[in-house]
Amino acid sequence: GGGGFGASQAQLDNPHGSDLNKYLKPGAPKPEFRKSRAAEPTVEQIQGDTLTSLAKAYWAPGTRQTHQPFSSDVVDQIYNNDIKGSSFSIKRVMMLEFSQYLENFLWPNFTSTTASLSHLMSIVVIVNEKFRERVPAWTAFQLKPEQFTAFFHSALTWAVAEPGEICIGEQTKLVIFLDHCFCSMEVDLVRTQVQRLVSLPMWSCLLDARREAELKAIPKWKKYWKLLQKKDAKETPENLKKLQFERTFLSAMIQKFLTVLYTVQEKECPADIVDFVERFLILIIDLEALLPTRRFFNTVLDDSHLVVKASLAPLAMRPEGRLFSQLLEQVRFYTRFEINDQTGEPLSDKDMMSVHYARMSKLQRAVFVKYPELRSLALATIASIEDRDQLVKHFLSLTRDALYDICEYLHLVPVRNEEEGCKDEYTQQFLAELVISRHEKRDSQLTELNSMPLYPTEEFIWDENLVPGEYYQGENPLALPKLNLQFLTLHDYLLRNFKLFQLESTYEIRQDIEDVVGRLKPWRAEDGSVIFQGWARMAQPLQTFTIVEVAKPNIGEKQPSRVRADVIVHLGGGKDNIRQEWENLRRHDVCFLLTLRPPMAGTDRGFLDIPADEYCQTTGLMYVRGCEVEGMLDENGRVIEEFGSEPKPKFSSGNRTFRVLLDCNQYREDMDMTSQGGEDVYSSFNLILRRKPKENNFKAVLETIRDLMNTQCVVPDWLHDIILGYGDPASAHYTNMPNAIPELNFNDTFLDFGHLRASFPGYEVRVEGEAASLPPGQLLPPFRIGFEDIKARNLKRDQPGDDSAQIPRVLTVELVKVENRGPYPKNVPKKNTVRFTPTQVEAIRSGTNPGLTMVVGPPGTGKTDVAVQIISNLYHNFPEQRTLIVTHSNQALNQLFEKIMALDVDERHLLRLGHGEEALETEKDFSRYGRVNYVLAKRIELLDEVTRLQKSLGVVGDVAYTCETARYFYLYQILSRWEEYSAKLEQDQHKTKDMIADLFPFHVFFANAPSPLFHGSTYDEYYECAQSCWRYIQDVFTQLDEFWAFELLRSGLDRTRYLCVKEAKIIAMTCTHAALKRQELVQLGFKYDNILMEESAQILEIETFIPLLLQNPQDGTNRLKRWIMIGDHHQLPPVVKNMAFEKFSNMEQSLFTRLVRLNVPTIELDAQGRSRPSICSLYNWRYKALGNLPHVLNHTDYQTANAGFSFDYQLINVPDFNGVGESQPSPFFYQNLAEAEYVVAVYMYMRLIGYDASRISILTTYNGQKSLIRDVCNARCANNPLIGLPHKIATVDKYQGQQNDFILLSLVRTYNVGHLRDVRRLVVAMSRSRLGLYVFARVSLFKNCFELQPAFNILMKRPLQLHLCPNEVTPCKRIASVTAPNPVIVYDMPMMSKFVVDFYQNKVKELKVLQARHMVARPGEIKGQETGKGASRHPGEDRDSDDEAEGKNKYEEITNEVDNEEAAEVSGENKAAQALEKVFTQGEEQAEDQDKAEVEDEPQMETEDSSAGPHSSAGPPAS
Repeated sequence: GGGGFGASQAQLDNPHGSDLNKYLKPGAPKPEFRKSRAAEPTVEQIQGDTLTSLAKAYWAPGTRQTHQPFSSDVVDQIYNNDIKGSSFSIKRVMMLEFSQYLENFLWPNFTSTTASLSHLMSIVVIVNEKFRERVPAWTAFQLKPEQFTAFFHSALTWAVAEPGEICIGEQTKLVIFLDHCFCSMEVDLVRTQVQRLVSLPMWSCLLDARREAELKAIPKWKKYWKLLQKKDAKETPENLKKLQFERTFLSAMIQKFLTVLYTVQEKECPADIVDFVERFLILIIDLEALLPTRRFFNTVLDDSHLVVKASLAPLAMRPEGRLFSQLLEQVRFYTRFEINDQTGEPLSDKDMMSVHYARMSKLQRAVFVKYPELRSLALATIASIEDRDQLVKHFLSLTRDALYDICEYLHLVPVRNEEEGCKDEYTQQFLAELVISRHEKRDSQLTELNSMPLYPTEEFIWDENLVPGEYYQGENPLALPKLNLQFLTLHDYLLRNFKLFQLESTYEIRQDIEDVVGRLKPWRAEDGSVIFQGWARMAQPLQTFTIVEVAKPNIGEKQPSRVRADVIVHLGGGKDNIRQEWENLRRHDVCFLLTLRPPMAGTDRGFLDIPADEYCQTTGLMYVRGCEVEGMLDENGRVIEEFGSEPKPKFSSGNRTFRVLLDCNQYREDMDMTSQGGEDVYSSFNLILRRKPKENNFKAVLETIRDLMNTQCVVPDWLHDIILGYGDPASAHYTNMPNAIPELNFNDTFLDFGHLRASFPGYEVRVEGEAASLPPGQLLPPFRIGFEDIKARNLKRDQPGDDSAQIPRVLTVELVKVENRGPYPKNVPKKNTVRFTPTQVEAIRSGTNPGLTMVVGPPGTGKTDVAVQIISNLYHNFPEQRTLIVTHSNQALNQLFEKIMALDVDERHLLRLGHGEEALETEKDFSRYGRVNYVLAKRIELLDEVTRLQKSLGVVGDVAYTCETARYFYLYQILSRWEEYSAKLEQDQHKTKDMIADLFPFHVFFANAPSPLFHGSTYDEYYECAQSCWRYIQDVFTQLDEFWAFELLRSGLDRTRYLCVKEAKIIAMTCTHAALKRQELVQLGFKYDNILMEESAQILEIETFIPLLLQNPQDGTNRLKRWIMIGDHHQLPPVVKNMAFEKFSNMEQSLFTRLVRLNVPTIELDAQGRSRPSICSLYNWRYKALGNLPHVLNHTDYQTANAGFSFDYQLINVPDFNGVGESQPSPFFYQNLAEAEYVVAVYMYMRLIGYDASRISILTTYNGQKSLIRDVCNARCANNPLIGLPHKIATVDKYQGQQNDFILLSLVRTYNVGHLRDVRRLVVAMSRSRLGLYVFARVSLFKNCFELQPAFNILMKRPLQLHLCPNEVTPCKRIASVTAPNPVIVYDMPMMSKFVVDFYQNKVKELKVLQARHMVARPGEIKGQETGKGASRHPGEDRDSDDEAEGKNKYEEITNEVDNEEAAEVSGENKAAQALEKVFTQGEEQAEDQDKAEVEDEPQMETEDSSAGPHSSAGPPAS
């Protein structure tokens, strides 16, 4: 490598590629350029750049003066110098896109007649950039759509232009643009243009014979074709020419692609050509993978023989063509996909076989007719000739002419006399390959999938083409499946998700392994043994590893049916908690077995930042194999039962043995290698690695997806098309469902009649029955409501008649009589207290009806209340149905459960599966075991009641011994008495009420009820009292009947299963748990009718889909009746750790978001009850109509101001501190010391004027900043009793779904907006606070960002310096709308720090409590602990806060090692001092003295080498 970095800079086209290390001398320090993205212009660069000055003159949004008129020369100049001239440099394009070049300049001035190629290409490049940055791309065009058709047409014309007119790089950009168009089918503007290219007329470019044959097969299309020809005859010539151009466009593109592809010969292989052909294949894959585009295109593609020609191209043989070949494989896969192109029905294996046989017999006929010498082929059985080898034997020997005739007979090539000109195109090799590849038999994908190991191995984990590294920015193509709007079949849907899920989890496994190996620091001793210098919590060296069982294969399979092994590790030393963690490995946990053989010399090189392709070689990692824990063995060699009643076994030594299951497919592959002379992998392992249980569910999910693909997985008919993305998106809305329910008992949904009337605006409300005469005030809930419109619709469906009949908007209301459940106070049911808004009521109504309900719940709109009310209504209206609740996080599940507890739902019907029960805020346990214990305790309690009843009646014998005996007691003793009593009352003609009381048989039993037992003035009221007592007794025995099963089932496991399958009516779990346990649940015969999903916009597509299929179909149908999804697609999507899958494969799209994109009807809740209206205005622009609930306007909290602050929200500009803004100690690990110190200083100030720490949370957009703030807090506040730590310090991404009164938010970035450009992140950040939001940021950067403008325009109306009122204390008397008189204005962070120190000392003087030693440290001196090393991570990801390890880390003390000083900073101190004089008059002399004393050592940034740890405030080292 040339001397250091400077020498090699010239050849590095992209300093951010993985090949960086090749240019460095071993051991040289890494060059400190910013490695996050190739494209990060610094502020200075932007200011000095010609682009910026042009932008200011012509289009920039922030410039006040009038812009100069449009000039096409400017467009040409920018295009030729900065876009094409810089060979499409991302940096330049980003700047142009960011400055709103497209919105304000290019598009408004585009006219098809005058626009140059550079104008067109500029638009195309910027649209592509918007897709790469994942910001909305079509907005500008939708606002001014007139020119779009012309623009699109000229883009097409240039896409097929001759090579001389337009360079290959520009054509690549056009191909990318077309691909984006085809993937934006939900945008009407784009769809209308794109549809013309892929409709039936495109068949005009097929061979005539082929087209006739195809049309003959489908009469419907033949009819259309004839119509088309008639229409064409009437068209004007120029119109016809345009139509012809559109029809032949794609086939012209394919021809062009083949021409370009074949320009690559043996000699050289230009990168831009490779890029073009790869991009083109991606376009083809996207066309083939959507039914609407595939329907006619597939035949055209087949007719062009693209796959055969491309696979014979020289590029496919070259190393540069690796990605090309992978993409070509995908094209081949989709061209043969198992689907009927015409109807869209999936084809089963049987159907595929018959298609294959039809092709083969046609081939045999062709041969039989023409070639007697191939008689043996023509008469053979199909099975004997369908393999590729057999076909090759027969066909490769034929002459070109013979092959040509056969192909012509099969309509694969033009008729003889037409093709004289192109002899060279149809070579013998090509024709043979064409025949063979069309007729060879292929394994079905399922067979392949079933023989595939589920655990990744070392080759797969470090293959960058399959699992890209962290720095994917969206610029280069990948061979990955994409998740788009629509899928071909369920099989295709599951397969794409399977692959992506597998790759994404492999990426996480790679990070875990690299982390552990880096910590263990293995090295090779002289005798060749491996020694681990370091220590890792998640890994243990193996003592021994032995295979204990290899079971015989199942019939028809090659791999063994089970492989078991024993792993022994030594847990003697080490901490107790670590040993505990290892002993707690549960059944089904996945571990990895590693073989490490570090090279002798490899000890001095660090283990970090090794490029993937060299990783295994450098560290000596030989093998990685997965295994699944079956359990830990006790000393007698038996597996310890997890929830056994026996006490934990004792161990005499520190060794522990785990029994593990290995992957059978993998074992077979490895054994085949060993038998061919390879090494025996299984005798070489020396390390076992475990993973966090939270992240370790990949195997179960993959197994589940594979099982779903192997079973006839049945999605309910009413959902099937919606999930694939076809048909009418509203078809599953309750109004369109044939089984919509016309009458519903709304139970306790409405608080009173006025509430009901207000909830259905636009409906006429009629009261039915005897209640009609009562005044509205006396109409009390519950109400049963009949919907006349639903009745009318249902009738219409059954008897289609006059369509013009008006559907009545009328409600009929009946009062439902509430029956008393018993004489005790505890028998009064709990009631809903929430006054739902009309939209919430609509959501509840929709959720109680069958069908698909999608509720969009903006922040603070009571999503959970709606969910809980739906559950309660279903529970009471349909007692025989069971409801499954699925959420993303345990926390959301807990919130739901706490609210369900407050409603009238019997506890015995609630069940919670999974491991999050521990965090429930109630003392009740809803886990399976907790429920079993509850039932058993309840049983004892009820039997005691029975004993009491028995004594009160004087019956002898032990009747309350079991549920069974109690049942007989009820039958023979209780029921008979009641019947006798009822009969006596019936004989009583006079209806005397005293008789009811006198004859009542259970007076003694109810002696402990509130007296008098009978109350009221009429006979009916007395009778109702007697009835309620009888209901109470009946209820006791009904419950005992239900609990009888628990007496018969003795083991804990059986009882929990019974509970899960029979007893519970409301079962809750997280989506992860559903995926983990699907197999188990299906085997148990788990059944349910309704699913409710909370946070569904945060759940990965596949994890949303699996819960639909947790039950086996009955008679081929799924019994699911309702699916309610509640989420908010304007907030953050699921976290995908690897950027490539997130960006390229669109893996972060949840099913909820996809359905919204497909226009499935949603109900958007429209009143928020969380934030002050002023704070709500910062994010409510994102929603249709988000108003406020009354309490946000009227409650005292919301009416008073925030003490100590002039404003309830403020954007505070944070300038550089000592010349430094954001810093990046490791990639994507952004920090900003000035903001961290500022935020913590404001927090300290808030604590000093009396705010509770629990009411304040500090949020930031990056992990790096989170740990820096945590360090600053630990240094400044943790040990100080007056201050303490805030409620939470978290990233915005992690804090989604939580809220607090006051939020301090740090936006970190100062060069580039980064991932806050995702508006969803902004919405989450702005909507977390109830009363106060203070945002610390570099204003000049964020104010120009197009996507964020609505929020930042509001923020910037207030002063950009913090305004404080230090003389106020909490709670504040000032009214919110009044700004405080003469506030203290804080100019920058040092002033704030100084101000807080002085303010604190004055407080302490007043309190005379503490010495203010803690506070003396200065801003900028915190040394952080070392984290953030190792594999870089998703910027919003948060690794440790799940296991609450935050509190366990030891933090370093503050060091005060700064001596030299800068006089310039004193101004900040003086400002602070002056500001304080207003506040405190006493004690100012001391403050002055201190001030003088402190001027001597003014803080300056530490500049040690960067090894001071990533959070130290170390600047880049001088290189």
